[in-house]
Amino acid sequence: MTVALMWEARAVEGRGEELLAWARAQELDVPPLRRETFRAPQDRVLVITWWDAEFDAVLPELPEPDGELVSRAVHRWRFETVG
Repeated sequence: MTVALMWEARAVEGRGEELLAWARAQELDVPPLRRETFRAPQDRVLVITWWDAEFDAVLPELPEPDGELVSRAVHRWRFETVG
């Protein structure tokens, strides 16, 4: 089964590039099958990682950035592929 983990954060206004650089620099203990990083208006950053694992498997995730960098808590979602 393939599981996708989504991590989305919103930077403090004007610090989107800094948040993007921070997210791209984060190493995971185990490399995922695939990892993509996106940015969006309002200084938002999204990271999606794909894993060959069961839906409820314990998987490494990006941490919370420093509270001075983000304007709210990170949003996290988990999805599984469907045929």
